[in-house]
Order: sequence, then structure tokens, then C-alpha cells
Amino acid sequence: MRPMDLQGKNVVVTGAGRGIGEALARAFHARGARVALADLAGAGDVAATLEGAIAFDADVSTEAGNRALVDAAMAEFGRIDLFFANAGVAVGGDVLETPEDDWDLAFDVNVHAHRWAAKYLLPDWLERGDGYFCSTASAAGLLAQIGSGPYTLTKRAAVAFAEYLAITYGDAGIKVSCLCPQGVNTDMLNAGDDALPGGNVVKAAGAVLEPAEVAEAVCATIEAESFFVLPHPEVAEYMQLKASDPDRWLGGMRKLQRTVLGR
Repeated sequence: MRPMDLQGKNVVVTGAGRGIGEALARAFHARGARVALADLAGAGDVAATLEGAIAFDADVSTEAGNRALVDAAMAEFGRIDLFFANAGVAVGGDVLETPEDDWDLAFDVNVHAHRWAAKYLLPDWLERGDGYFCSTASAAGLLAQIGSGPYTLTKRAAVAFAEYLAITYGDAGIKVSCLCPQGVNTDMLNAGDDALPGGNVVKAAGAVLEPAEVAEAVCATIEAESFFVLPHPEVAEYMQLKASDPDRWLGGMRKLQRTVLGR
């Protein structure tokens, strides 16, 4: 298979004002892509440091916001070659305590934003027989997130939606990749340092990578046109254990929960 070349491609990245999204935009730009950065804050500051990059203020928590972003990028570029649905939120905790508004926000940003974007991208992509949809989920979407029902459910749904796109439209020329990292040195991760009695469970689980390292792994996966981006190799091992011996895996997760939650 001929590897994908990002040179000259038109790329949109959401949640690009900082963290993984910013690193992705910089990595794509370094490979010669024309980059549009979308966020509620910070995207303009990052775009100003990248020659030729543009920025959009975009609220991807609504269908209208996603449609407006796709329309604006299409008007600017003429076509979108790769769309990276990276924006995400980590809200809520126990199912008995999480407010309904937090559940709604988690699903809107972590899941519905992906399907809303795809809804407005697919008609052009299917007509052209070409397009690349990437999304940021999490290792939690393959495994589980101790202490957070909304994060576990929405990230699992994000993985499932990416799989659905790859299955449904793969033969029509649509390519899909899904990023599932474990610990990445971002504001979102560091906000969890004091959230649980036993400390930050993600940091305790393995190496914490820099956003730029994750972006390099993403680029390698896109260039190979593979599905999963797993910057932490241990995640693949956990997936194998979960599939081969789910009871053992669940027992191990309960043990980890006792450590971090104190119960």
C-alpha cells in the first residue's frame, strides 16, 4: 500500500489551542499540510506561529458548531482531506453523583461532535471517494477509567463510532484512525492529580508522554493508514488480557480501584 503523504493536504484539528491538539497541528504543519486549528480559545495564538495556518472559534459541543466549522474550512480550503476530532472533556465521576449536565457535556463533546462532524464531511468525501477521519478517544475507551463513568462511557463510544465509520465507509475510500493514549502531559491529565485519594490513577498506570510524542505516533499511523494509534504499547497488552481473561482483568481493575479510591 502506498503510504499517505500529508504534504499539501488540507487538515482540520479541533481542540487545537493546547495539549494534544496543538501538537497535532504542529506535526501536520511540519509535514507540509495546510492546517486549520479549531477551538474555543487558544487556536489563534497557535496558528499565528505556523505559517499559512488559520484558526476558527468553534464550539463542537453542538451540531450547529460542527456544521459551521466544516463549512468554514471548506470555504477556505475548497476541500478537507483530513479531519481530526480531537476536542474532549473529562467531567463527572461516580454514576450516583454526576450531574446530568456533565453527562450531556461529555457525550456532546466526546461522542456527538464526532458524528456531527462526520455527518457534514461524508457527502463530499463519498462523492470524491477519498477522505480521512481521525478521532481522539483514550485508553479508557478500550479499557475503563477508574472513578469516572462519563469518561469511560463516552470514550468507549468514540472508539465504537470510529470502528463503525471504518467498517461502513472503508470500501468507499474513507480512511479512519483512532487515537487511544494513556497518560499524556496535558492540563486535562494534571487536573486529576488531587481528584482521587490514591493519586492520579493514569500517571500511576504507566509512562506519561509529551503531546509531541503522541503527535509523532499519530503521524506514523496516518502515513501507514492503520486504525489504532497506541502510543503506550502496554495498552495493547491490557486489551489482550481483557479479551482472553475478562474476569481476571476485571479483578485487576477492582484492585486498582481499591488502591486509588480507598475502597
